[in-house]
Amino acid sequence: MTPGDTAANRTRRSRVRPVSAVMMPISDGGTRERVVLVDAADRPIGVAEKLAVHRANLLHRAVSVLIFDARGRMLLQRRALGKYHSGGLWSNACCGHPRPDEDAAAAAHRRLGEELGIACMLAYRTRYRYQADLGDGLYENEIVHVFVGRYDGGIVPNPDEVAEVAWAAPAAVRDEIAANPERYSAWFRKYAQTAWFAG
Repeated sequence: MTPGDTAANRTRRSRVRPVSAVMMPISDGGTRERVVLVDAADRPIGVAEKLAVHRANLLHRAVSVLIFDARGRMLLQRRALGKYHSGGLWSNACCGHPRPDEDAAAAAHRRLGEELGIACMLAYRTRYRYQADLGDGLYENEIVHVFVGRYDGGIVPNPDEVAEVAWAAPAAVRDEIAANPERYSAWFRKYAQTAWFAG
């Protein structure tokens, strides 16, 4: 059972009210956007087109955001089916790539707005390097700047980015990933094995 399948989560989603903020323009979904190439110490060494980077398995910088509510539940999103990889899979609140000359914190805030239409305080949590074969000739090879925030307001998912959202306790998410790993993004499965997964 995925997070979106439970009656409780369907009820919670039906109670979500839109935020009044104006949605930020979508840009990170474009496969022609440039990302920052880095060395093993996360030092920038160049820029390249996002899709080309994921095809060539080049190490690059990324951001990921974990959001929790006052009850300690984690915000999950199911990626839109039209995403160029990992479409339809459940994952953390949002992720993306800093643009050239954009710092990681700014990119994390930008992606929250672009994907979920929300804004909140974020705290830097850690850097995390991972690699994954996504299939179809695409690879993840990232040094991820991980941010954590608390949010209890309304959510306005951008349908180009997000199919649905759900809230779930981190322990329950870990159990669900262990039982049905194919329903979750490659990076989120790896995050679930870390000490910082629960915030």
